[in-house]
Amino acid sequence: MEHTDLLVDWSRAQFALTALYHWLFVPLTLGLTFIVAIMETIYVKTGDPKWKTTTKYWMGLLAINFAIGLATGIIMEFEFGTNWSNYSWIVGDIFGAPLAIEGLMAFFMESTFFAVMFFGWEKVSKKMHLTSTWLVAIGSNLSALWILIANGWMQHPVGMHFNPDTARNEMQNFSEVIFNPNAVSKFLHTVSSGYVLASLFVLGISAWYMLKKRDIAFARRSAIVASSFGLIASLYLVTTGDQSAHDVALTQPMKLAAMEGLYDGEKRAGIIAFGVLNSAKTISNDLDPFIASVEIPGALSFLGYHNINAFVPGINDLMNGNNKRGIISIPEKMKLGKIAVASLGAYKNFKKAKDTEHAAEALKVFQAHQKYMGYGYLKKPEDAVPSIALSFYSFHTMVGLGSWFIILFIISLYYTMTHEMHNKRWLQYLALFTIPFGYVAQEAGWITAEAGRQPWAIQDLLPVGMATSNVATTSVMITFWLFAVLFTGLLIAEVKIMLTQIKSGPEGH
Repeated sequence: MEHTDLLVDWSRAQFALTALYHWLFVPLTLGLTFIVAIMETIYVKTGDPKWKTTTKYWMGLLAINFAIGLATGIIMEFEFGTNWSNYSWIVGDIFGAPLAIEGLMAFFMESTFFAVMFFGWEKVSKKMHLTSTWLVAIGSNLSALWILIANGWMQHPVGMHFNPDTARNEMQNFSEVIFNPNAVSKFLHTVSSGYVLASLFVLGISAWYMLKKRDIAFARRSAIVASSFGLIASLYLVTTGDQSAHDVALTQPMKLAAMEGLYDGEKRAGIIAFGVLNSAKTISNDLDPFIASVEIPGALSFLGYHNINAFVPGINDLMNGNNKRGIISIPEKMKLGKIAVASLGAYKNFKKAKDTEHAAEALKVFQAHQKYMGYGYLKKPEDAVPSIALSFYSFHTMVGLGSWFIILFIISLYYTMTHEMHNKRWLQYLALFTIPFGYVAQEAGWITAEAGRQPWAIQDLLPVGMATSNVATTSVMITFWLFAVLFTGLLIAEVKIMLTQIKSGPEGH
C-alpha cells in the first residue's frame, strides 16, 4: 500500500502532539502518588493532624492532574486504530497484549482505589485509607510498566515470529516480551524521572509559600519529603540512565551515534559534555561535526559498553559499513531487504496458485533474508539516519538538567534539615523556577527515545511509512488541529485550577 510522505508526516505529527501533551501529566501522577503515600504514612504513624492536612492538600493537586492525564491517554490509544491501522494489524498480537493487561489490571486497580483514597477519609479506617493510597501509587506505576513494556518492544522486538501466510508478527514467548532488557530499563528510567519531576513540583510550590511567608511549617514539611525523595530518585535515575544507554548501544547503535553526533566510530569514544553542532555537516562531507565542543574522553565507550576501550560505531560506520567491525552497510541491508519483500510476495502468489514447490523455494529465500525485510521499504539509505540535531540536543538537555536537579535537591535538603530554607530567598526562587525545567527534561527524554528511533515504528522491522492507515491526509490535518486546541485547552484548564488551589493554601483547600 502506498502512503504519501505528507500523510506519514501528519500522522507522525498528530501522534507526537498527543504523546507530548500526555507526557505533561503522566510523570507528575507517577511521582506525586508516592509522595502523597509517604506523607499519609507519616500521618498514620505520628497521628499529627498537620500531616493529614499536608497529605490532603497534595492529594487534591494529584486528582486534578490525574483526571486530565487520563483524557489525553485514551485519545492516544485510539490513534493506533485510526492513524496506525497497518501497525496495529502487523504487530497487534504482541503490542496489544501489554496494553490490554494495563487496562484490565493496573488501570482498574488505580481507578478503584483512587475513589477510596479521595473520598474515603471519613468513611474507612486510617489503615484502609493508607492502603488505598499506596495501591493507587502502585497501580499507576503498574500502568506505566505495561505501557513501557509495549514501547520497549518497539525499540527492541523480541519474543515473536513472523507469519508469512498472514504477514503478521505473532507472539511466541510472552516472558521474553515482559523481561525484554530494553523494556525493563526504560520502565525504571521513566518512572524514576517521574519521581524527580513530582519532587521538583512539590519543592517549588513549597518554596512559593516560603516566598509569600505563608504556611511556613506546611511548606517545610513538604520540602523535606520532596527533597529527600527527589534526591534518592535522582541518584537512582543516573543508574537507570546508564543501563538504558547500554541497551541502546547494543540494540540501537544509530540512535546512540545520533545522540552524541558521532560520525566516525572510534575506541575510547568520548561524551560531548557541551557542544554546538555544525549545521553544514552531512554524511557526504568531511566537515567537523561541531562548531565548538567539550568532550569527556572515553566516557561514551564506558557508558555504552561498560568498557572504556570499547569501539563505538559512528553514523558513517553504520551507513557505509565497516568490514573490520562486521557492520553491514545500509545499502546492503536495503538490497537484502528488497529480496525478502520480493520473495514474500512470490511465496504468497505461488501459494495462491497452489504451486507448492515454488512456494517452498520462495519461502526459503524469504527466511534467509527476513532479518532485513524492514530495510526493503526504505526509499534511500539516508532515511535510516534519524535527525541528528534533534537527538543530540534533546539528549544533552535531559542530561544537563538532570545534573542540576541533583544539586538542587542536595542544597534544598541541607537547608530544610537545618531549618534555614525559609530564610534563603535565592534558593526559594531557584526551586520555584526549576519546576518548568523539570517538564522540559521530561519531554527531552521522550524526544530522545522516539526521534532517535526513526525511521522505525518497530526497530529494523517496520518503517513508519508502512505503519500508517490508508486515510485522507486532510482528515489527519483537521484532527491534528482539533487535538491541538483541545489539549491546549486542557492544559490551560489544569494550570488555572492548580493555581487556584495553590493560592487557597492547605487550610483553605
